[in-house]
Amino acid sequence: MLRLISTRTPLAQTASRHARVLRVPLFTTMPKLYSTSTDDLDLVIIGGGPGGYVAAIKAAQLGLKTACVEKRGALGGTCSNVGCIPSKAMLHNSHLYHQTLHDLKSRGIEVDSVKLNLPAMLKAKNDAVSGLTKGVEYLFKKNGVAYHKGAGKFLGPHELEVAGLDGTTSTLKAKNFLIATGSVATGFPGIEVDEKQIVTSTGALELEQVPKKMVVIGAGVIGLELGSVWQRLGAEVTVVEYQGAVGAGMDSEMAKAFQRSLSKQGFKFKMNTKVLGTEKLADGRVAVKVEAAKGGNPETLDADVVLVSIGRKPYSEGLGLENVGIKVDERGRIPIDSEFRTSVPHIRSIGDVTYGAMLAHKAEEEGVAAAELINGGYGHVNYDTIPSVIYTHPEVAWCGKSEDEVKKSGIAYNVGQFPFRANARARTNGDTEGMVKMIADKETDRILGVHIMGPNAGEMIAEAVLAMEYGASSEDISRTVHAHPTLAEALKEAALATHGQPIQI
Repeated sequence: MLRLISTRTPLAQTASRHARVLRVPLFTTMPKLYSTSTDDLDLVIIGGGPGGYVAAIKAAQLGLKTACVEKRGALGGTCSNVGCIPSKAMLHNSHLYHQTLHDLKSRGIEVDSVKLNLPAMLKAKNDAVSGLTKGVEYLFKKNGVAYHKGAGKFLGPHELEVAGLDGTTSTLKAKNFLIATGSVATGFPGIEVDEKQIVTSTGALELEQVPKKMVVIGAGVIGLELGSVWQRLGAEVTVVEYQGAVGAGMDSEMAKAFQRSLSKQGFKFKMNTKVLGTEKLADGRVAVKVEAAKGGNPETLDADVVLVSIGRKPYSEGLGLENVGIKVDERGRIPIDSEFRTSVPHIRSIGDVTYGAMLAHKAEEEGVAAAELINGGYGHVNYDTIPSVIYTHPEVAWCGKSEDEVKKSGIAYNVGQFPFRANARARTNGDTEGMVKMIADKETDRILGVHIMGPNAGEMIAEAVLAMEYGASSEDISRTVHAHPTLAEALKEAALATHGQPIQI
């Protein structure tokens, strides 16, 4: 049975498990190239981050006359410049350093005189960032997207003023606009960030020396990743978290296992603890005053560097939204409908500046969908299959519902687990910490959620995302051939375990 369906129609998500699906592209012509004239633009995008630049490229490929306004002076947004990309460079290289110091000898590799060259490590990070941001600029030229370096502000429903980084001011007129301005780090009341001693993620990626002691405020993704970087390089890291669990949004069972793993690496945790404030001392250190979340038992933590990582907030100020009648909610988010339209229909919004998870890949998918909708086609994002990843070691990745959420919903379910210590490839690699956990509907066997803690979890989750996108059952994965020996076999074994029939344990 053959079905011809668009890549973005709802039908694509309910197709039979056994049906073969032919996917039809939404355009068949080459992108239309044009000059950088500001007259009669079809679409102006404010923000050149993952959501904005992907939307711009897609819109140009669809034949829309498109311009993108970005005030940073480099494309890629927070993700490419001071977020996802530089942090992953530091995570990878700090892991290699830590592994060289503590792990290679047991593998029969002896290395003498291991030294950290932090300036060289930072340069490698900066080189990676520069290469990628320049690559995005090349893609703009390739696809015919006009790139304006400056800050955008609405003058009216169809006019955007651009205060150029070169000091000039210009006006862009367009039929449609897309706001993709992203987010900024959330400040902590009473704590002044200087990006030297008291830093956000931006400053934490530029420290010129390894702090002896680092206090991380917030046990979310950003805090744990950047804390992990400096812990591997020699810092004593203490994480202070108001809640009782690490990794906001994680399955509670995985969160407990993850915290145990980080504790074994040397992390110190103060859970259910609130920060009262900080004080810079005369000797260059910082005193962090904390107490139990429910009150009492105050104490002072000593730090050389304090990382404030309590989340991010939408970047919606200074856009001239009041000039077009768009109001933000109490958290600064721009309200939208199911097709990303604001209260002004020809102005849409995507990514961190509006609702949903603040993830680069979520913004990218919304950017593609928004461009398709503006062009008069179909646009769709399946928010139930957006993966999350924490790039520590071990990595943690998940997609779909946690067991806590499924239990709360009242759905009868099965759980299958498989530890990496029983996986042949993990054992040969000497990297066996963690497990795969799969949750399936007890009646239909449809996969409801997959949670992985272990080596290459961020890559392995892709198979689970694809399976869930097609409405697969745990049996579908258990009957899919996986190469041996691979880490991915652990996912197959977890699927088998949902029916109590794992082979390897």
